[in-house]
Amino acid sequence: MDRNEYRTSEGSCIISEDVIASIASSAALEVPGVAGMAQRPADIRGIIGNAAAKAVRVLNNESETILDVYINIKLGARIPDVAPAVQHGVKVAVQSMTGKPVNKVNVHIAGIVLEENKETPV
Repeated sequence: MDRNEYRTSEGSCIISEDVIASIASSAALEVPGVAGMAQRPADIRGIIGNAAAKAVRVLNNESETILDVYINIKLGARIPDVAPAVQHGVKVAVQSMTGKPVNKVNVHIAGIVLEENKETPV
């Protein structure tokens, strides 16, 4: 059985990896110091997926769930403060909304945003 699938007496519920990526992306954006999501290195799934899926990679197997989150931070934000806050926020959000345990949240700082209204990372 896929780790994203839950069976009950009434039927089954399957949670898409894109849904998990969207939850993780929303949680990361709530952390102070995060300027926005960044595109992760391209792979076939990332090329045809949605924006949240391009910023978050979800790896599932029988024993663990691992999330790779790619973000841009605001100029002046302290990476040692922002990264653990993103890890915690993403883990709590995904676990509480899906009921799935999250084993690891890897945060990748892809760039720094110089101005609040400018989206071009350095």
